[in-house]
Amino acid sequence: QVQLVESGGGLVQPGGSLELSCTTSTKVVNIYTMGWYRQRPGRPREVVVRMLRDGPNYAEAVKGRASFSTDLTGNVASSVNLQMNNLNPDDTAVYYCHFGASDGDYWGQGTQVTVSS
Repeated sequence: QVQLVESGGGLVQPGGSLELSCTTSTKVVNIYTMGWYRQRPGRPREVVVRMLRDGPNYAEAVKGRASFSTDLTGNVASSVNLQMNNLNPDDTAVYYCHFGASDGDYWGQGTQVTVSS
């Protein structure tokens, strides 16, 4: 079973930046999608960015403020990262990384990001 470990969350001031990282215990093969999701207080989990065949697709709420990166080679990967800038309180959420592969879906445990002064 592949394990995903996230890091980089914490308390950030409005207007600040952070980078979230997610690494897997073993390389994930036959990947068809990967990305980051978040769950804001009182809301369902939502897409932040999802990597598809045409590249990363960002949610409207983070477009221009988020940057996705990965070590994907072919259809094999072991890490994804999310850089976010100009954070605002509405970005406060638990952030989850996700890998979708032929043998199943893998989720990180979630990392809390709190944007507050």
